[in-house]
Amino acid sequence: MKTQGRIEAEISEALIKFEKDYMGRGPSEAKAYIIDDMVLVRLKGVLTPAERRLASDDPGFEGRELIKQVRLKLLERGRTLLESLIQTITGATVVSLHTDISTRTGERVIVFALASPLRLGGTQVRKEGA
Repeated sequence: MKTQGRIEAEISEALIKFEKDYMGRGPSEAKAYIIDDMVLVRLKGVLTPAERRLASDDPGFEGRELIKQVRLKLLERGRTLLESLIQTITGATVVSLHTDISTRTGERVIVFALASPLRLGGTQVRKEGA
C-alpha cells in the first residue's frame, strides 16, 4: 500500500514533468499535499526570465495580468492531461481544478478537488510513520 507521502511525491514529480514537457519550463521546486478530498500542489520558480522582467517593470499591472491570462489558458489546454495524471496516481476522480500564479513570487498553486477523500485498500491514505 502506498503511503500518503509516496503519493504526494509521485504527484510532485508528475507536475514537474508536466510543466517541463507541456509548458516548456519546469519549476525549481514542487510539493504536493493531500488534504481530505483535495490535492494541493505548490510550484515554485515557474516564471520564465522574460515573464519575471515583464512583471517587475509593470507599474500599471498590464504585464502581470497578461502573464496570468496566458498561463491560465495554457493550463486549461492541458487540463485533461493533468486530471488524468492525478487520477492515475491517486485512483480518484478529479471533480474540479483551481489555480493561480503569483507574478511577484513566481509561484503557482493548483488545487484538485476529488470526488471523495482519498482512500487506498479500503482505508484513508495514511501518513508516513503512522
